[in-house]
Amino acid sequence: MGPRIRGVLIVGVVLVVGAFLGSAISQWSTAPGSVPAVPGSFPRFGVTERVRVEVLNGGGRAGMARAATEALRERGFDVVDFGNAGSFDRDSSVVLSRAGELSWARAVADALGIRQVQVQPDSNLYLDVTVVLGEVWEPAIVEALPDPEPAWWDPRRWLRRPGTPPDARLADPAATGGDES
Repeated sequence: MGPRIRGVLIVGVVLVVGAFLGSAISQWSTAPGSVPAVPGSFPRFGVTERVRVEVLNGGGRAGMARAATEALRERGFDVVDFGNAGSFDRDSSVVLSRAGELSWARAVADALGIRQVQVQPDSNLYLDVTVVLGEVWEPAIVEALPDPEPAWWDPRRWLRRPGTPPDARLADPAATGGDES
């Protein structure tokens, strides 16, 4: 093997090793303003752990628990169960801390626009927070978190159509005309 081919192979190996090292380092650190991939870890709500949430419809209006579940999942919380409460007699909504972590319950309350938070530990439940929605609850409009910039190694950056802005959507979900629920 000639010295020229050997030099090209060495440069190629160094580039491949550098790419793997760069990828590993970028996975260990998050860029400022980026959203971590761990559920419930949105810095906006101050939670860095996985928060398991149960959503119960205590107000009796159809679809309330589903709407709250979708809002929480969009914000990174792990909704493990949703459905109806034992009765439909609640006027106001409440967030119950089941694991004793009041900060988690407050983060869920902030995400849904609920003011009332109570601590009611229950070690028999395999969840951290219970949300009981009252009749007057409406989905809170919380400004959307920005999409993080794609990583330097993400091939989707190079697969955009020419002339398409980086944040453009190719299909408008509102134009489908169907109900996705």
